[in-house]
Amino acid sequence: MTTSNARRGHASKRRRPALLAAFAALAVAGGAAVQVPALATGEAAPTGTTTLQREYTAAADAYHVPRQVLLAVAYQESAWDTHAGQHSTDGGYGPMHLTDVTPAMMAAGDAGAAGRAELAKLAADPALHTVQAAAKLTGLSAKRLRTDPSANIRGGAALLASYQKAGTGSLSTDPGNWYAAVARYSQSTRRQGAEAFADRVFATVKKGAHRTTADGRVSLAADSNVRPATGQLASLHLKSAANTETECPTTVACTFVPAAASNGQVSNRPANGIRIDTIVIHDTESSYDAAITTFEQAGGAAAHYVMRSSDGAVTQMVPTKDLAFHAGNYSTNMHSIGIEHEGYAAHGATWYTEAQYEATAELVKYLAARFDIPLDRQHIIGHDNVAGPKSSLVSGMHWDPGPSWDWNHFMSLLGVHTGPHGVGPVGSVVTIAPRFDDNVQTVQICPSDDPTGATTACTDTPQPSNFVYLRTEPSDTAPLFGDQAIHPGAAGTDRINDWGSTAAEGQQFVVAGQDGDWTAIWYSGAKVWFYNPDGCNTAPAQGVKVITAAGTSPVAVYGSSYPDAAEYPSGLSPSTQAPLSMYSVPAGQAYVATRAPSLTDDFFPSSGRVVTGAKAMYTIQYNHRVALVYASDVTSTDVWRSADRTPTGGWCPGGHAFWAPPNQFEGMSSTS
Repeated sequence: MTTSNARRGHASKRRRPALLAAFAALAVAGGAAVQVPALATGEAAPTGTTTLQREYTAAADAYHVPRQVLLAVAYQESAWDTHAGQHSTDGGYGPMHLTDVTPAMMAAGDAGAAGRAELAKLAADPALHTVQAAAKLTGLSAKRLRTDPSANIRGGAALLASYQKAGTGSLSTDPGNWYAAVARYSQSTRRQGAEAFADRVFATVKKGAHRTTADGRVSLAADSNVRPATGQLASLHLKSAANTETECPTTVACTFVPAAASNGQVSNRPANGIRIDTIVIHDTESSYDAAITTFEQAGGAAAHYVMRSSDGAVTQMVPTKDLAFHAGNYSTNMHSIGIEHEGYAAHGATWYTEAQYEATAELVKYLAARFDIPLDRQHIIGHDNVAGPKSSLVSGMHWDPGPSWDWNHFMSLLGVHTGPHGVGPVGSVVTIAPRFDDNVQTVQICPSDDPTGATTACTDTPQPSNFVYLRTEPSDTAPLFGDQAIHPGAAGTDRINDWGSTAAEGQQFVVAGQDGDWTAIWYSGAKVWFYNPDGCNTAPAQGVKVITAAGTSPVAVYGSSYPDAAEYPSGLSPSTQAPLSMYSVPAGQAYVATRAPSLTDDFFPSSGRVVTGAKAMYTIQYNHRVALVYASDVTSTDVWRSADRTPTGGWCPGGHAFWAPPNQFEGMSSTS
């Protein structure tokens, strides 16, 4: 997502580097990595005038825009960062966040719309192409507006001036008279979103701001005398969001601010037959206010809820009945609710506060009760657990909320059952369950992983973590397992964003072997090992459905769940999917099904039509991420603990870990 301290900061998470390329060139799926600076207000105004400061003055003068208005809009959009022509996840360029969204961006971004016939339509919204509008106004080429900061600033000034003329007929010298123009610049089609953006811009005008960017120092002097003409908003004739009532428990402070309409799709879940069975936990990689600004801007992502770090306050931005583009996988977006958390994955333990954990737990319990979502880690997942919808997109999938989200503590706040640590024999199932505070792992954090700018060089950092490292042999000197999508044919790494060699708290796997203090599991089509002395990093699981290949051939693994083309009614263009080319379930291996098999389905927002296929697919815990397999390709078996499968275990710090309730698969049939 994208601009302002906000939008640019959020983009850093949204487009994490594809790890294979990250170590060589820090290439990023969908665009270059974006760094988030610390923003400053109330500082002493800087002395002297930088080139960047002069560019704002020149553009304001050329298009007769009050300088403080232009500066404040750019501050909200980008924190005055130029970003060297690199676009944010919602296709925004430069300090003025001029947009130029392509179908490829929509496929690889948070919409996760790979394979969807509506891609071109999604990307055609005029609000997503302000670069073209600015090009007509300035006579500058679209390429220059994307890559040249000076041109980009002039383009933004020209847009503001055009909106002012259209709204009032004149270019006033009074900054307060530009309220409607600023509101329109947000590209929001809803009154609440446009108003909230304009209010933030004029709050910045009043309090001032100062920052040193990579291109120089920029200053906006405070002007407390500005009186924004808020009554102008009526001239834009914007509709109010249909749902302004919050969907929150009474135990949390909750407000509603609508996300941009293009950042999701209006639906009627679950009344229209689209089940809601998953809650996805994210982090913002930006401030709370910045994330809200991001979601209000057209063209990128939006979550249903945003949680503040300091006190657990909640802003709902998308009604739960609607799809929000938050997960990077359209099938997941169809069936999930996304919750963003103010914080930075590289500094997670310092941002994920008790107030935030407790407020999120209250919200999750409320949502789970309302939509009958089981309170377990198979239905409450991290963004880092979401499947990649297409082979080429798997390596660049997001890794938030990161290793510092304390799943054990969070699940305990949900009242999830606890049980003793231990590990059963080969063929039994274990839940990964290290005690967070005692599970200190060393991760390498590099500047591109940390949008705060606090990390200036790659640094090995020991920190409490929610995962165990996975190795190719039962030895701490053996190579880390290298995920096939990230490190084909090579070892994994301890980079903080390298999810491919880790198993996280709450994930469940089938035991494939034991060797002293080491336990093996089936993972990503391989047998991998993790250190598990006395079973202290696992808890035996019970009442679990396990799948294996039905025949002797490997089973294809998918990242989405669409019907076959022949199952779509005439007049509806089918979405397409293909197996994830680097993955399969080999014969002889076993994986945990995270839920009952569900029929494939698709959604057409223009008509509200839901298409349901005849085939069912299992969601399985395949590696650090989930994946899907056709039920007809596998055999399923219920695995229970019994007297002849007593787990081994010993004394462990903390004594207990959580595991899934034993009735999570109640009512599921078993085949053999």
